[in-house]
Order: sequence, then C-alpha cells, then structure tokens
Amino acid sequence: MVRAEVPIYGSGGFTTYDEAAARAQLQRWTGDWAIPQVKIKIGESRGSNPRRDLARIGFARQVAGPGTELYVDANGGYTRKQAVRIAHAMTDYGVSWFEEPVSSDDLEGLREVRDQVEPDVAAGEYGYHLPYFARMIDAEAVDCLQVDVTRCGGITDWLRAAAVAAAHGVQVSGHCAPNLHAHVAAAVPNLRHLEYFHDHARIEGMLFDGALDPNGGLLRPDLTRPGLGLSFKHADAEAFRVA
Repeated sequence: MVRAEVPIYGSGGFTTYDEAAARAQLQRWTGDWAIPQVKIKIGESRGSNPRRDLARIGFARQVAGPGTELYVDANGGYTRKQAVRIAHAMTDYGVSWFEEPVSSDDLEGLREVRDQVEPDVAAGEYGYHLPYFARMIDAEAVDCLQVDVTRCGGITDWLRAAAVAAAHGVQVSGHCAPNLHAHVAAAVPNLRHLEYFHDHARIEGMLFDGALDPNGGLLRPDLTRPGLGLSFKHADAEAFRVA
C-alpha cells in the first residue's frame, strides 16, 4: 500500500440543475465536507451555449470560493476550436482541469487542445482494455489519464493502466464509483485523485455498509474489513426489488 488516504474531488454540477440545486451541492462539498476540489458539467447541447457555460463556471467559482480548485467536464461536447476558445475565456475563473474538451476518440484533437490551453486536459473514462490507454498516452493526448475500475477490466487492469501511465510520467484519476476505487487507488504512486461522483456516492451509501466518509476531501480505506470493505444492505435494498 502506497498511501493510507486517497484524495477526492466533488463531482456533479449537472447542466440540468437550477441555481439553488447547484449552490446546495457546491456548498455541501466545500462547506460541509471541506473537499478542496469540485467539478461541474459544461458543453451543453454540443457546445452550442458557451455564454451559459461561462456563466455557470463563474457561479461555481463564486460559490466555491477562491481557495477551491475548480474543474469542468465537457463530456466531449465541443469542437476543437470551441474548446480552445472556452478554455481561454474561463481563464479568469482559475479552472485547472478540463475533462473531455472534445471526444475522447479524437486523440489528435485532445492533443491539439492540450497544447493550447492552461488547464490540464483529462480523458480515458471509457477505456476497456490496455491498448486504449496506451494509444491515449502515446498520442500525448492527456495530462491525467482517467481509468474506471468498473469498465477497464477490474482491479488488475486498473493497476496495469496506471503502470502504463506511470511509465510515461502521467498521473491517473479514478472515474466515478469512489468506494470501488479507494483500495486500488491507494496502491499506486502516480494517483492524482478519485472522483467523488454525486450519484454513485449516494447509491453506495444507501445500499452498502462500509461506504467511506468524504470529510476533509480524503477517503481512508478500512483495512480491517474484507475485500473492498463493503457489505450489501439487503433489507434496505428490498424496497427496490423489481422481480
């Protein structure tokens, strides 16, 4: 084990949220839980509304405060030039992470954007085998490689993908499902952080005993519990039975 604590960032900030919902979520992360890094979604309707995107970024910065790292995720919603323009426009808000500014299948585009913008460019969440991650690293398309333990082939291939990144001096970030990533993330030296994704964290806490506390922006795997430290709440889940 490399570390006992794994850094996280609060993630959600969906484009469908109204101002009250977005404010409540940001305040919970930064105020109630003291998570020092937060991420919101942008790139609504294939990047067709940059003014709204910038307004939402400005709102997130105002709520989160100047001491919080601010991330944005476009989910591949922009063209290359749109992504560069929006990145330059959000410079005043101190955004330090630009996730999937263009499609993750457009490795040349990711590299082109990465070369022209200030925030770190991240992608990789859809990877399901090692050649995918190797191609992304070889293309120098990202500053941080995202790897999802539920998609990439499990814990073993998550470790392998992290090793591929480490061989090229690139950090990795765990995508979503924070309680499934905590143990494996603690075991790699080139980890940047985990995504404490709103929907997944909510379900993990609802249906599993052993879900980790995000207070302070760190998850601390409980090594006294077997496996991933989770046990299914059968009684609580019964209300959702469909067959």
